[in-house]
Amino acid sequence: MHVFLTGATGYLGAAVAGALRGAGHEVSGLARSPDAAEKLRSVGVRPVPGGLHDLPALAEAARAADGVIHAANTNDAEAGSADAAAVSAMLLALAGSGKPFVYTSGVWVYGDTGGAVVDEKTSLKPAPIAAWRPAVEEAVLGAVARGVRAIVIRPGLVYGRGGGIPAMLVRSARESGTARFVGDGRNHWPVVDLDDLAALYVLALERAPAGTVLVAVTESQPVADIARAASEGVGAGGRTTAWPLAEARQSLGPLADALALDQRASGARARTLGWQPRAAGILETLRSGQ
Repeated sequence: MHVFLTGATGYLGAAVAGALRGAGHEVSGLARSPDAAEKLRSVGVRPVPGGLHDLPALAEAARAADGVIHAANTNDAEAGSADAAAVSAMLLALAGSGKPFVYTSGVWVYGDTGGAVVDEKTSLKPAPIAAWRPAVEEAVLGAVARGVRAIVIRPGLVYGRGGGIPAMLVRSARESGTARFVGDGRNHWPVVDLDDLAALYVLALERAPAGTVLVAVTESQPVADIARAASEGVGAGGRTTAWPLAEARQSLGPLADALALDQRASGARARTLGWQPRAAGILETLRSGQ
């Protein structure tokens, strides 16, 4: 299958590109610069010049592919409008084709779950930083009626290969000798390993029926425990520091509130596609310095 992938040079997109190629698929990826294009060529991905604002280029690339994965992920309202326009252009290009379109959302669309374990049937109450996402999800799923095999994936916080939001804790521990987290640390983060998540994208592309929504989460852990593991992994002795939410907002804006969410989620439905996460848990991964 020839797959057009947005976000192909990013943290998630690069992993998805590798997983697609490992499964025997041909991949073309969006490249905003000559450097990005060269980076894609070096890993066997054909570059498609342009960015998310280049709607004709997106539509043409989507139309030429056998399937599309939209992994260019953002979490601010201004970029959200660009995301919505890009999704609309690609879905229009795919209308009537029966081709798959996999959209990347995220667990922040649930807001604070209050100790409950959420899944694909749970109503959405998005955190402010993700307030625009449910409308885009609705547009994606609405494309099923127009002949698109549309799929939505809601990943948890992604870890692995030294990246993702948990890496913020690693950096703070390395730079200051203590892993600083937002809030009191009793809240939970639902998480998923990067390579396990990339494998799910391939399965969704190949197998998921039209209209499928998948929560991509393998576990939910208290943030204080995650911070302690990050501190231990860089030799900071497990030292952590709580960052009061009001202070964190001054530096991080709406991201601070998202990081303070208490969320638990189930990835059981994703396993019905044959998804078999293999990575070590987040605490073990961070303690090992990865």
